[in-house]
Amino acid sequence: MAYTDDREDINSFALSAVSSLLEKYDIDPRTIGRLEVGTETLVDKSKSVKTVLMDLFAASDNFDIEGIDSKNACYGSTAAVFNAVNWIESRSWDGRNAIVFAGDIAVYAPGNARAVGGAGGCAILIGPNAPIVLEPIHGTYMANCYDFYKPNLSSEYPSVDGQGSIIAYLKSLDHCYDVLRQKSVRFGNNGGKPLSLHDFDYHVLHSPYGKMVQKGHARLV
Repeated sequence: MAYTDDREDINSFALSAVSSLLEKYDIDPRTIGRLEVGTETLVDKSKSVKTVLMDLFAASDNFDIEGIDSKNACYGSTAAVFNAVNWIESRSWDGRNAIVFAGDIAVYAPGNARAVGGAGGCAILIGPNAPIVLEPIHGTYMANCYDFYKPNLSSEYPSVDGQGSIIAYLKSLDHCYDVLRQKSVRFGNNGGKPLSLHDFDYHVLHSPYGKMVQKGHARLV
């Protein structure tokens, strides 16, 4: 299990990941027009992680960067990626690339759930003519439930309904896959035939813990 010490937080994670991306691939900061952050780890109730990352672009005098933090439990980073891609495909795009930082520091109260915690982050460069292409069709399921939430702002620990979380995960997966298959027919993808697991080379699932992924994949099969 990955973890951090008291000298790091989500801001330092983000600064390390984005600065590493810029340096490793020799990216001119002026070529970035959108910066999205996906995280549910808060160090401030108002100030976004994105504003801290803007320090990396100050020396190049690039303050014209769109984007903001997306917070929605584990879905925030996915939403941030979709926001960046949609911007590049929109009339608002100004020809520059986007960067998405995705990261979290998940801490649970002492007990059985603590083993499913962890910490990590990554920075993703998004632009046209990319080596990895995202499908334009999505299957989405959004509903109100209280399986995992953090109502106590003075504590890092979430309130968790374990059984409710399993039900929510599997229900969401079922619905998303069904909607994706329906849309693939409606929009003429896959030769007008419904998608099946045989149409995919790999399956990447959100992994709260390994058994959840096994259950989810078994339902798709």
